[in-house]
Amino acid sequence: MSTASLAIRTENLTRRFGDFVAVDHLSLEVPAGQVLGYLGPNGSGKTTTIRMLLGLLHPSEGRAEVLGLDVATQPDAVRACTGYMSQKFALYGELTVLENLTFYAGVYGVKAMAPVREMLDGLGLSEVRNQRVDSLSTGWRQRLALAAAIIHRPGLLFLDEPTSGVDPVARRAFWDLIYELSAQGITILVSTHYMDEAEYCTSVGIMRAGKLLALDAPDRLKRALPGQVWEIRADPMLDALDFLEAQPFVLRAALAGDHLRVVTPNRFSADTLRAALAARAIGISSLAVGAPTMEDVFMTLSQGVEPES
Repeated sequence: MSTASLAIRTENLTRRFGDFVAVDHLSLEVPAGQVLGYLGPNGSGKTTTIRMLLGLLHPSEGRAEVLGLDVATQPDAVRACTGYMSQKFALYGELTVLENLTFYAGVYGVKAMAPVREMLDGLGLSEVRNQRVDSLSTGWRQRLALAAAIIHRPGLLFLDEPTSGVDPVARRAFWDLIYELSAQGITILVSTHYMDEAEYCTSVGIMRAGKLLALDAPDRLKRALPGQVWEIRADPMLDALDFLEAQPFVLRAALAGDHLRVVTPNRFSADTLRAALAARAIGISSLAVGAPTMEDVFMTLSQGVEPES
């Protein structure tokens, strides 16, 4: 793929803090126009990656380009054509919605009021334009923070856990806005802990301990899950869970409502699983093959199991 069609390109991008390696030789290519979901547990390197791509942190090793710009040598140019929204919205509570957005427009060099009015209308903020931010719900503040991040019409938008602490209805509405921005040609990198949000993305990258474990479309990642998913109804269920978690042939076992979801190596037979549970006097009312989810992929890879090629 030509570099002109890439919004993000990194080669062995690495960041160390003393002896701690926060991002470890990250190499990835993100085509323009994609919505990239960036998944990983706390401390996996997601925010550090974003800060390097914004030119806020210098890499310890390797290099990165954003929209064709070198983040190490052209950080000001990078920040001028990108937008950033963190989970802690940087808004001024004593100012109104309009005053906040006008301020951020000025920061990005947008002096005319027409873009501010268009953004208020486009994100549905006109009805609260004169309300102080500290009187708004989290969902409204989230919309305003997004408006502030894109008031200068960036080509690339970084969203660092933007829906953390937001109710499900507001989260769904926020993702509708993300799709609208993507349809306008904006490339979006969004880090999240919500597995259902990963399903909305064009592609998903999974991080663990600073390393990129996998990067692909959600459907392909699920097909490449290094294991077979089983849905098991057992009695006593907690005893079954404790037993299965301790078995070397189980990659992952977890409660899922009224049953267990268990991941075993591929080609592991149902009969072998039944026999192992029966030997512990655990009854099985049903055992069926399950469809992989992004949570299965994320949790299995995060535990160090390599994906299938």
